[in-house]
Amino acid sequence: MTKKSNLKGSLILCLAALLWGLAFVVQNRAADKIPPFTFNCLRSIIGALFLFGFMAVMSIKNKDYVIVPKSMNKKLLLTGGVLCGLALAVSTNFQQFGIAAYPDGAPVEARSGFITALYVIVVPILSVFVKKKVPIIVWISALVAIGGFYMLCLFEGTGGFYLADILVLACTFTFSLHIIVIDKYCDAIGGVRLSAFQFVFAAIISGILALVFELDLINIQKIASVIPEILYMGIVSSGIAYTLQIVGQKYAEPAIASISMSLESVFAALGGWVITGNALKGNEIIGCLLVFAAIVLAQMPEFFKNKNV
Repeated sequence: MTKKSNLKGSLILCLAALLWGLAFVVQNRAADKIPPFTFNCLRSIIGALFLFGFMAVMSIKNKDYVIVPKSMNKKLLLTGGVLCGLALAVSTNFQQFGIAAYPDGAPVEARSGFITALYVIVVPILSVFVKKKVPIIVWISALVAIGGFYMLCLFEGTGGFYLADILVLACTFTFSLHIIVIDKYCDAIGGVRLSAFQFVFAAIISGILALVFELDLINIQKIASVIPEILYMGIVSSGIAYTLQIVGQKYAEPAIASISMSLESVFAALGGWVITGNALKGNEIIGCLLVFAAIVLAQMPEFFKNKNV
């Protein structure tokens, strides 16, 4: 892989990271108006419609492209879609509940963005359970991340964690499971196809939960007021950014790709500062720097492996 293609892939992935980072600002705005299950149901519906529309256009331009090929194992497609959709629904709802739970004045975007980005470290650690060897540097990066999380959250004026921090941290683990499940089914099903079907099942799961727990809270006028946010999350954050990820990873080496995508947390912090004015305190800046350093450090084994190829 040439340096030129690595640069091209990195730039594409940085754009995807920018779109994901700004999504934290959008989620924070929506959290004040509609409940989490309802929001995630609607964004998943838009995401599914966008991706199925994208595949339909692809099938028109390329007659060999079929949304669901006859030769495809339908049971595998259903299983992959359900499992990925379940993991995605749990993850996005943990995250949205966490964002909604932050008190006024908290740097919501920065904290939730950097805590969510810890999945880059959690994924290889979870690999232990499937009998994959985890390099010592990943364990070191995990310790650095814990230190960053401590600085980011524990030194708050209350002397303890926000409940919101714990909810967002929970989504870090479920997002990690989501990544592992995608890795299992993506090659057999196809990235865009798998993503479209996972949004269908994520919408169904969040929709059922919304009807059970949020029926009294659903307000059509409030939903109408956050249509821009829902469209951004469904089309831009889910559809466009995911497609950019697929294209970018074709060019960039795995380690460089992961580091590029981890810039999502940086863009989340910058977006919160520039757009909403949520400035970070000194200890929170140190915490963010430690978390980001841990994310980069966790990619070093893959980076050096590729250098030796």
